[in-house]
Amino acid sequence: MSNQSRRPNILFICTDQQRGDSLHCAGANWAVTPNLDGIARDGARFSQCYVQNPVCSPSRASLFTGKYVANHGLYANGVPFPSHQGLFTRVLADAGYDCGMIGKQHLYPCDTWRTEPRADDGYRVFEWAHGPNHRALENDYHRWLRQEHPDLYAEIFPDKGANENTEYSNRARTGTPIDHVKKEAHYSHWVAERAIDFIQHPRSDDAPFMLVANFFDPHHSFGAPQEFRDMIDADAIPAPNTRPGELDDKPAPHRAYSEKSYSGTAPGFQDYSPEQIKEIRAQYFAMIALVDYEVGRILASLEEAGLADDTLVVFSSDHGEMLGNHQQLLKGPQLYDDLTRVPLLARWPGHISPGTVVDELVQWVDLSATFLDAAGCGAGRGVQGSSLLPLTRGEDGDWRKWALSEYRFSGFKTDPLLMTTMLRHEDWKLIVWHGDPATPATRDGELYNLVDDPGELHNLFHDPDHAKTRRHLKTVMLDAMAEAEDRTAVQSRAW
Repeated sequence: MSNQSRRPNILFICTDQQRGDSLHCAGANWAVTPNLDGIARDGARFSQCYVQNPVCSPSRASLFTGKYVANHGLYANGVPFPSHQGLFTRVLADAGYDCGMIGKQHLYPCDTWRTEPRADDGYRVFEWAHGPNHRALENDYHRWLRQEHPDLYAEIFPDKGANENTEYSNRARTGTPIDHVKKEAHYSHWVAERAIDFIQHPRSDDAPFMLVANFFDPHHSFGAPQEFRDMIDADAIPAPNTRPGELDDKPAPHRAYSEKSYSGTAPGFQDYSPEQIKEIRAQYFAMIALVDYEVGRILASLEEAGLADDTLVVFSSDHGEMLGNHQQLLKGPQLYDDLTRVPLLARWPGHISPGTVVDELVQWVDLSATFLDAAGCGAGRGVQGSSLLPLTRGEDGDWRKWALSEYRFSGFKTDPLLMTTMLRHEDWKLIVWHGDPATPATRDGELYNLVDDPGELHNLFHDPDHAKTRRHLKTVMLDAMAEAEDRTAVQSRAW
């Protein structure tokens, strides 16, 4: 039964590596996303949501702390979450929320045989599995798979091969055996099963809950159960967004990332035929269709428990996927919208009007502030983002007109190390590829007019006709970086 005076439950559903343009409601007519489209129909869709980093761990740290990458300190995958940083889930737990996490967390190094360490996160339930191929002994998905589908587990994982944690899936072309299992045994199904159990078995009837349900799909390797691949018409998916000679006008690392992905550790776009790229794109949307199906099951469990009207549901992803666009795959220092713009949907009956579309530039640092605002917990210590709830009501007329994303050799290392910074400001995007003294890499840049060139195909950075715009946006970038500095400590006296 609905109780509008009660603090809301909060359900945050997060995917991994999902592009902002990958939902049917966002224009991808070939996508099979009826349940996610339903969240947008019954609530709000944010059309311009940017993450603070195009790689998993730094982006997720920005989510949980509400801080920009330079301030939370987790600048790259493999860097442990700094012990002095706080998580919004801890604040909610201290305020009486029953907190749980299912699936991938990735705030600590995960390329080991042990579980990911835990920060002071406030979770009562912590059911962790970095990914379906990750062979940690504490992988809760594998525990479930051994129990529920022992024959299938034994067939797919006959031994504990030394290369089966990350490199196995990075080298895969179109899915690994665990990606193609029947849906009842799939990682995404396990996430939904455990989320449903959490919803159906609360700590108490009085405490609201905060559940983070982390799906691994549509992260590579690219593969889905056949019934979901059958839903996707590969011919309806547009060919990759590129043009002849595009890489000639872009900074040199783009060509290297076209030849090999992940700094040379995974096959690159140029290793595939056009037909293989077409199939990768189809499998990607099959993975999204599977996630959508499982999201539908989670939402149905809210209805069955009588909690739908009392729950703020938010759906997003930690970063995007190149998916063959610009002749590249996977992710890295590229700061195209392919990687930095993600889906963001929110539903809260009685608080967010159905069919709301928010076109302002919003960021992942805003999510923790939104959750804390909904829970009545204030802004949160050190949180730099702002609550998105006023935007859904059309109340905030002075919203920031920029978004910032930073890559600080955040993924697999290169020689020389690569550092990039992106400013999205109104209709323009500036990307700086840093050089000396930050890195020995060659200084370069990209400049796009997203009205005339929404696909970011024509780099105007070196065009003399746009030199004035380039200089102006460099100044705005410096000002935005100054604004993004951490000045949340309270000045208690004048001196």
